[in-house]
Amino acid sequence: MNNSCLNETIMKEYQHHIYAAIYSIILVPGLIGNVLALWVFHIYIKETKKAVIFMINLAMADLLQVLSLPLRIYYYLNHSWPFGQFLCMFCFYLKYVNMYASIVFLAWISVRRCRLIIYPLHYQSSKRNLDRVLCAGSWLIVCLGCLAFPLLRRGETPQHCFSELPMVAMAPTHKLLLLVAAELLGFFLPLGVVVRCTWLTAGSLREKNCALHDSGEKRKALKMVLSCAGVFVLCFVPYHVTFPMHFLAKSSVEIDCSFRRAVLHSHPVTLCLASLNSCLDPIMYYFTTDEFKRRLSRPELPDSLHLHRRTSASNSEKKSYLIL
Repeated sequence: MNNSCLNETIMKEYQHHIYAAIYSIILVPGLIGNVLALWVFHIYIKETKKAVIFMINLAMADLLQVLSLPLRIYYYLNHSWPFGQFLCMFCFYLKYVNMYASIVFLAWISVRRCRLIIYPLHYQSSKRNLDRVLCAGSWLIVCLGCLAFPLLRRGETPQHCFSELPMVAMAPTHKLLLLVAAELLGFFLPLGVVVRCTWLTAGSLREKNCALHDSGEKRKALKMVLSCAGVFVLCFVPYHVTFPMHFLAKSSVEIDCSFRRAVLHSHPVTLCLASLNSCLDPIMYYFTTDEFKRRLSRPELPDSLHLHRRTSASNSEKKSYLIL
């Protein structure tokens, strides 16, 4: 990078301040919200909407990222990484696994909601197994695809971590192919699915022969698909707009200094927006899923705890009976 273009020390301090501040804001509500989401969905999985399996996996992806935030905050506050190369690479890897897993599961939620509204009688309880297979396959593809991010970094400087790790030397053609694959498969394809499902759902709900006749149910269904689209656009569109420009700005290609400076200043903000979905997803569950809101209301919460303890005790008795 051209040192006369911008001061690397000032840029590093700016990025560290942004990351430390926003990750600190995300940490507590993201942790509480996703733990509560997993608890509610685990207890009431048979009562909740059909897309709950995808919501569970989305909450798991968010929780994984939130659990790595304390180490990230420590690094950005202390400008040093004393936890070893493996943990650095693993936290770096989790960031992208969370991002692309969240993108995939938001797309699956949109698809499932769309099909439930357009073809409500086609859904059977046996299709829950299909949902589980889709989730397992999605995790496998995302985890394998995101291996490229840590593998393309060199951990030769133990005091540095995350985006400050130097990149492995590659031919420009190979870099371009990886960039295009990440953008097309990891973002534009799911974006097209979300937009298409939102459009079909909104159109179906406006039709007179819609399977949902109750206006309140129609509003709730539309609220769910619109909220998925809203979280998707707010959190992931800005990052994937700046991602190729940041790749160009960090390369050795000679580009305009003001453009390079603007990209390097905006990229940390868009990357933090991509992490904000860890807080926004539980809010989406609360305002779009009646069961989630009901179970977290004050009258229902003690009953939920009592039912969970009673169910656990019943399962223990059954296990004891089987042993005897």
